[in-house]
Amino acid sequence: MRVSVITPSYNQARYLETTLRSVLEQDYPDLEYIVVDGGSNDSSADIIQRYADRLAWWVSEKDRGQTDALNKGFARATGDVLAWINSDDTLEPGAVREAVAALQAHPQAAMVYGDANYIDENGRVIGRFPAAQTDYHRLRQGYVHVPQQASFFRADLWRKVGPLDPNFYFAMDYDLWVRLAAEAPLVYLPGKVWGNFRLHRDAKTIAADDRCWPEMLKVHRRLGGSPLSIIYAKYYLRKLVAPLIRRRREKMFEQRDA
Repeated sequence: MRVSVITPSYNQARYLETTLRSVLEQDYPDLEYIVVDGGSNDSSADIIQRYADRLAWWVSEKDRGQTDALNKGFARATGDVLAWINSDDTLEPGAVREAVAALQAHPQAAMVYGDANYIDENGRVIGRFPAAQTDYHRLRQGYVHVPQQASFFRADLWRKVGPLDPNFYFAMDYDLWVRLAAEAPLVYLPGKVWGNFRLHRDAKTIAADDRCWPEMLKVHRRLGGSPLSIIYAKYYLRKLVAPLIRRRREKMFEQRDA
């Protein structure tokens, strides 16, 4: 099984080489790696160029953001299995090999996913993503628990339900998980740490997570979901505690910077 991994990137030169190496140094023989840079004005293109002979395809040109970059990359992919790793995140050694084995062991699965660490700017592990088994019904209720950094899905189903919705800035992965789960099970492999999710001040998750839940609700409404549902209750609870979450994150960064 060929595995195609896409990295979308924009002005992430500080972390980009670590990301590239985490994919290129995987111990899986049939790996296709595609990097889509959005015309960065830092040294990203120079970094990518150094690894160009090991990439299936790469480009550095203006795009419409991360979702557009991913769709551009997946349109070039020829693998049987697809995944993406953002340019500030990393794959763990052996992740691709283990994910392929899991897909072979679960032929009914649309996607397999493992665990992911939270890491800081310097790559130190600072926590663990709260991954858990989910399914279509639970996803519709807002129980996501899928670390994108540790997720691998079948290309034939991508061709059926894709591409990613270009209107989404944040919840394009959630939208894809829902669409995949409507076709076949998502299988969680607890204890299999396949990725690292970097938390830093400029990270999209930190800088703009207030856009996540409204986009998730858009998916819910598009599928005919009721406003009297669990996902709406979770949204309003999230809004209520959002100031506390932001203060906690700021305190975390202040302590780290001290």
